[in-house]
Amino acid sequence: MPFMKANGVNIHYEDIGDPSWDTIVFANSLGTDFRLWDDVLPHLPKRLRIIRYDKRGHGLSECPPYPYSIDDLADDAQALMEKRNVSDCLFVGLSIGGLIAQALMRRSRSRIRAAVLSNTAAKIGSEDMWQSRIVMARANKLAEMAPSIIDRWFSKSFRDRFPEATLGWQAMVSRTLGEGYAGCCHAIMHADFSDEIAHIDQSVWAIAGSEDGATPPEIVRATAALIPHAHYLEIEGVGHLTCVEAPETYAKHLCDILRETFLIKAKGG
Repeated sequence: MPFMKANGVNIHYEDIGDPSWDTIVFANSLGTDFRLWDDVLPHLPKRLRIIRYDKRGHGLSECPPYPYSIDDLADDAQALMEKRNVSDCLFVGLSIGGLIAQALMRRSRSRIRAAVLSNTAAKIGSEDMWQSRIVMARANKLAEMAPSIIDRWFSKSFRDRFPEATLGWQAMVSRTLGEGYAGCCHAIMHADFSDEIAHIDQSVWAIAGSEDGATPPEIVRATAALIPHAHYLEIEGVGHLTCVEAPETYAKHLCDILRETFLIKAKGG
C-alpha cells in the first residue's frame, strides 16, 4: 500500500505499469475509494501506466479538517502527478473527480492531454442540498444517509440483481469519515465551472448513465455542449457509478478514447 505526501496530505495511491508507457489517472467519486475502478482495469490495454488514488478524507488517505475546496483537491492531484513524474496523461474523473479534472484543465494542458468527465457537470446540485448533507455528515450520520445515496448511485435493475454488491457499496459510503465526506461536499457546493469550461482546449469525453439519479444525463450533456472539443457518450440502463454497473462497456469507451488520445492499440497493446 504505497503512500505519499502530496500538497501536505498523506495520499494512498497505486501506480502500476512502466513509467514510459501512456498514462491514465483515475479520480473517484464522493464516498468511494479507488476500488471504484477495479472491474474496469482488466479490460484496459496491458501496456498502460495506471495511477489511481484516494482523495483526501476518503479511503486510506489522510483526512484534513473540514472544509475543502475543489482547488485543494486539484492541488492534491497535481502534487501527486508531479511527484510521480506524470507529464502527459488521460485524466478520468467521476462525479467530484470530474470537477477535479475541470479544475486541472483550467490551469494548463501541460499534464493533461485529454480528459473523461464521467457522470459530472460544470455545476452539481444546489447549496441547500449540499449544506444539508454537510450537517448530517459532520454529525456522523452517513450510515443514515447511505441508503438514499445508493438509490441515486445505482439503477433499480442493478440493486435488484446484485443485492450483496449493493450492500457492499453502501458499507463503503457508511464507513467514509464524516469530516472527509463533508469537506468534499463543501468543495462540490462551491465549484462552478460554467463560465470557464468554454476555454478548455483539450479533447474531452463526457460519459453519462441513463439512470443516473445524482448527475442526470441532461446536465452531463449540457456540460459537454459548453466545451469546444467535447464528445458525449451515454451508457443505457446504468446509474451514477457507470464504471461499476457496466465495466466492460465503460472500458471499451476508454480503449477507444485512449486509442484516439495516444494512438495506441486497444486491449493487448
